[in-house]
Amino acid sequence: KKAYRKKALESHPDRNKDNPRAEEQFKLLNEAYAVLSNKEKRRQYDMYGNEQFHKRFSQEDIFRDFDIDEIYRSFGARANKRADNFGFGGDPFADFFGNRGGGGRTASSMRGEDLEHLLTITLEEACFGTDKIISFDNNGKPQETNIKIPGGITEGKKLRLAGKGQRSLYGGKPGDLYLKIHIQEHPAFKLENGDIAVDHEIILTEALLGTTIEVPTLYGSKVVKVPPSTQSHSKLRLKGMGFPKSGKEKGDQIVRIVVKYPKTFSEEQLKLLHNLKSMGL
Repeated sequence: KKAYRKKALESHPDRNKDNPRAEEQFKLLNEAYAVLSNKEKRRQYDMYGNEQFHKRFSQEDIFRDFDIDEIYRSFGARANKRADNFGFGGDPFADFFGNRGGGGRTASSMRGEDLEHLLTITLEEACFGTDKIISFDNNGKPQETNIKIPGGITEGKKLRLAGKGQRSLYGGKPGDLYLKIHIQEHPAFKLENGDIAVDHEIILTEALLGTTIEVPTLYGSKVVKVPPSTQSHSKLRLKGMGFPKSGKEKGDQIVRIVVKYPKTFSEEQLKLLHNLKSMGL
């Protein structure tokens, strides 16, 4: 407070009649003191920065609970008298705030802050949708709410819960709560642009001769034919067995074939391989 009064005396227009910017500097100083001397206002200023702070808060908000009479008592005058002498009209801060973008906003119109929380769900929950009860902290108070997660929701999507954010400091409407979706890694499936990829291992003879395999999908097991002479890392596509897209459309499931080669061979197996080699295989 002492530092403020010292600065106020130095920048007071009556003491700086030759400085055309004295009045503006004096008004800026008053605002700075009004913000910095209030713990909550200072927190809001640090959070939003100068420009956004003045867009969100009107002059009424900033100078709420600010005793302007105390300022002018420091100079031995009443507030309304000094306001008239400075040519500000009835409100010494009206001109200053007129260009700050906060004009006309009353404290009761100020919404509370929005909140954002990360919500982790399984791949199955993302695919089919689910209902969840979530717990979160709101202004230091634990809260719970029900949330319906639609099927086909994707990574990073945000769900908005209106009115579930922080309460307004000035009696306005509360902010909103945004839930940012994170789909946790699945032990078998991998989501790739709406398709579901899964690896399936077969042995060398199955790759050469062809085989039938049973593949897991999000919708249950599926029997799939592997054609003869299938190469390792070949892909088999199961239409409509993937992740939901827009409307009723679904992606595909991609089965990636992994051929498992033997590390050792018996003598009989080696003889057979040499015979195959002699036959041009």
